[in-house]
Formats: sequence, C-alpha cells, structure tokens
Amino acid sequence: MMRFLTAGESHGPQLTAIVEGMPAGFRIDPARINHELARRQKGYGRGGRMAIERDEVRITSGVRFGQSMGSPITMVVDNLDYKNWLKRMSIDPRDRNESRPVTRPRPGHADLAGVLKYNLDDIRDILERASARETTARVAIGALARQILDPFGIDVLGYVVSIGAIRAGTPDLPLSELRRITEESQVRVTDPQAERAIIEEIDACKKTGDTLGGVVEVTATGLPVGLGSHVQWDRKLDARLAFALLSLQASKGVEFGMGFGAAAVRGSQLHDEIGYDAAARQFTRLSNNSGGTEGGMSTGEPLRVRVAFKPLSTLMQPLRSVDIKTKAEAVGTIERSDVCAIPAAAVIAEAVVAYELANAFLEKFGGDSFTEISRNYQTYLEQVRAF
Repeated sequence: MMRFLTAGESHGPQLTAIVEGMPAGFRIDPARINHELARRQKGYGRGGRMAIERDEVRITSGVRFGQSMGSPITMVVDNLDYKNWLKRMSIDPRDRNESRPVTRPRPGHADLAGVLKYNLDDIRDILERASARETTARVAIGALARQILDPFGIDVLGYVVSIGAIRAGTPDLPLSELRRITEESQVRVTDPQAERAIIEEIDACKKTGDTLGGVVEVTATGLPVGLGSHVQWDRKLDARLAFALLSLQASKGVEFGMGFGAAAVRGSQLHDEIGYDAAARQFTRLSNNSGGTEGGMSTGEPLRVRVAFKPLSTLMQPLRSVDIKTKAEAVGTIERSDVCAIPAAAVIAEAVVAYELANAFLEKFGGDSFTEISRNYQTYLEQVRAF
C-alpha cells in the first residue's frame, strides 16, 4: 500500500509531497499532474492568490524515463508568491523583527486552538500550515494515483451539487459527458440556471465581505467488486474515504449514496436489489442507493460520495474576536482569501478519492510492478466471472 506526507507553508518557498509504495512500471506523466493542478486553481469566486501562482510540479525522485521505479516519488510545487514573503517567512531568527505577529484569531479557523495547543504567540505559525494551500500537494498526489487507476479503466470525477442554498441538478450522464459539461462551467455544475444564480450569490457575498460553502460530489466508475474489507474497522473502504475527505480543510460532513436520507425511508425503499446478467456473467444491482459500497466493500456499481464544506473563515467584514496578546475585544485578522472555493474543492475531493481508491486497489491486487498487479487483477476478474 501507499502512504504519503506533505510539507510546506502557504507562503513558504514550496510545497512538497512524498509518496511511498508506488509500484514500479507505471507510466508517469507530469503534464497530467499539472493539468489537475490547473483545474484546482479555477473557479468563480477565487481570490488574488490564484492570479499569482502558476502551479507546476517538479518530480525530484522515484521516476526515470517516464516510469515509476518502485522507490519513493517526491513532487515539489514552488510558491511564486514566496518572493513577497522572504523576510516574514525566513528561517533566520534575525529577520523576526521584519514580521508583525498575527494576534487576532479568526472564528472558524485553526488560529486560536493552534496557538493554545502549541504555546505560540504568533498565529502565523499556525495559519500558514493550516491553510488550504496544502491541498495543492494533495491534488498532485491524487493525479499520481490516477495513473495507477487509468490502465484498469477506473475513472474519477468531482463536481459541485450546491453552493450556499442553491442546489444544481445533476443529470444521470456518462462520466465523460459529465466531465465535459462541468469543466466548461465557472462553478463546476451541470445546471446553467443554477450557475447563474450561484454567480449572483458569490457576487453578493463579495460586496458584503462574506463567504460561501457548498457540497461537492465525487463519482468513480469501473471499480471491481470487493475493494476494502468487512473484517476490521480501518479496512472498510467507505470509512477510509470518509476519513480522508474529512481531513480536507473546511470539510464538515460526508455521505454515500442516499446518505442521511437513508434514515428517513424504509429498508424496502433503500436496499439495492440484486440481479444476474447471464450474458455478461456478473451480478447486477437494480439501483445504487448505497453509493457503491456495502459492508465496507465496493459493490462494482459507481461510487458516489458527497462532501459538505463550510464557508471560508477569512471574512472581509470580520467577526468578533479577542487579541491573544492584550485580551482586548477585536475582530478576526483579514488574510487574502477566496469568497468561494467550492469549485476547487470538487477537484481536491476528486484527488483524495482517487488516492484512496488507488490504495485500496493496490491492497487487493498488490505487487511490486505493473505487470504483477495486472496479472493479479485479471486472475481475480476471471474468478468473479466464474463464480
């Protein structure tokens, strides 16, 4: 199985991701990683930072002649804005006086809990790492993971289903068509009427110094039955996906299929009835209310998972707070931020799901090389068809 670490601050020199456990022999294309990084930067409601950065990855280990070597893969994304923060983010103690401490925590951010936990007197030491800028590295990792899934016909797509109180309809379309439509949308929805209303709402929030959250959905197709396991809590596929998605900045809830709506209906209305396609020699489902998982394992149906993200914590009309140094009443610090980052959150959630699925795939069909994994995969498909 794979594991990863990310490092770096929002205004530091770079973001770094190290991925260990990538088998040898997979084709690795940096251009595909850069494509995903560019998708993350788009979306109506993004702030000024996106006009500065041009996120591109440098692979500094683990890839040779376009293929994974089986050793750890290191990816680096330079922060172009760092040149404006050289003194404020310096590692040299002599530059401390060049930076004014941040002492007014923002409600909803890691600011106050962080300085209390780590006994710090400058909130910047917390907010730099807590920033969603870290998701740049997550998207790079997810783009790498997709290159494990691609040869086996597994596709993953994230898109927006609501921003604020405005819900967008999502038609039941092939993923390729859904991708085409949502990629053309400024807010990554399929519903033109909802798109117009969402843009108007973002503009209204910008005028009043407010922010917006929303819900994104990630769909994955081509999954074989049996990824994950029922035998231990930490091997359940949906549990691993939920854990990973809730680790994203500003995420507050995760649901699969009917999700919380399943609690309001009877079992006869919920559970996905089973059929059998003799021609294809495979079991089928007559619905997909479970969202593609049962008992902690993939069912072979499309995975559907939704994530709710709260509005961003930096408000241009800040909320009440307290100065951590003077204890006097104050307002939260204003940091450069977005009005709405939900279109980007769809890309980030997609990357996280891709990584977790790739990891579950390697767990099931594990081997040290693409050739070995392919052989294991084909043998398993034959076993399932022969059942």
